[in-house]
Amino acid sequence: MPPTLICGSIAFDSIMVFPGRFKDHILPEQVHILNVAFLVPEMRREFGGCAGNIAYNLKLLGGAPLPMATVGDDAQPYLDRLDALGIERRHVRHVPATFTAQAFITTDLDDNQITAFHPGAMSHSHLNAVPGDGSVDLGIVAPDGRDGMLQHAQQFAEHGIPFIFDPGQGLPMFGAEELGWFIARAHYVALNDYEAKLMVEKTGLDLATLSKKVRALIVTRGAEGSELWRNGERTAIPVAPARRVVDPTGCGDAYRAGLLYGLANGMDWESTARLAAVMGALKIEQAGAQNHTPDRAQIGDRFVEAFGYRPW
Repeated sequence: MPPTLICGSIAFDSIMVFPGRFKDHILPEQVHILNVAFLVPEMRREFGGCAGNIAYNLKLLGGAPLPMATVGDDAQPYLDRLDALGIERRHVRHVPATFTAQAFITTDLDDNQITAFHPGAMSHSHLNAVPGDGSVDLGIVAPDGRDGMLQHAQQFAEHGIPFIFDPGQGLPMFGAEELGWFIARAHYVALNDYEAKLMVEKTGLDLATLSKKVRALIVTRGAEGSELWRNGERTAIPVAPARRVVDPTGCGDAYRAGLLYGLANGMDWESTARLAAVMGALKIEQAGAQNHTPDRAQIGDRFVEAFGYRPW
C-alpha cells in the first residue's frame, strides 16, 4: 500500500500549569499596563503539530504515514522519535537557523489558557513539494504555513492525488475566494464545529451545498459525535464512548488519522467515520497528543465495544 502524505506542522508543545487563577493577577482596569509573570512549578514538553499527531495515530492503526513538514535546528529529539516509531521522514525538511514550531501553553486552575505560538520553520513549509512520481495516492493538507498549504493543495490537484482539506486553526488566514479555491481542488473536507460555522460564514454556503462540491464533508462536534455530509445529505455519526475524559488536545488529529486509514483501505464511509470517532476517544483518555498507545487489536476491540461489529 502506498504511504499517505501528511502535509502539516511538526511542533513541540511546552505545557505549564499555574497553581492559581489568572483573574487574580490580571486586573481588567490595568490591562493597558500589563506586566505579569506566573510561577509555573509544573511543566512538561510534548511532541505535537498536526502532521506529527496524524502520523502517530495512523501508525497505531497499522497505516503507512509519510509526514511532510519543516523543522528547525532543535528538531533532533523529534526526528529520533519518528525513527523509533518507524515513521518515514524523507519529507521532513530541516530549515537551518530556525526553531521547530512550538507552542507555550500556560493553564490555570480554572482551565483558562494563555498560549504563545512561534511558527519558526513551519513558515518555510512551501520549500517542500508533493511528489508526483506515483509514490503516494492519498494525502491531507492540514494546518501549516499559509504559502505551503496553498502550494500543496495545488500540487495534489495537479498530480491527481485525492486529499483532505483540513484547515484547522489556519482557516482564518484565508478569505472566501481562497477557501472556494481549496474546496474546488479537494476531494474531502474535515472541520470541527467552530470551523464549520466559520466556513459557512466566510463562503456564504451552507454545509449541504458545500458537501456537493466534494466527495465528502466531515464535521466533528465533540461530545455530540460527528456528521458525514455527502451530496447534500447528512448522516449522524455517534460518539465513541471514552472511559475517561482527560485532555482533548490532538483529538481532531486522531480523528483525521482514522479518516485517512479508512480511505486508504477502502472502508465504507460510515465505518470510516466511526473508526475516526474511536481514535478520538482513545486519545482523549490520555494527556498529550501522542501518549496513548493502543495497538491495532485494541483499537478493533474498542470499535466493537462502541458499534457492535469489527472494522477489519
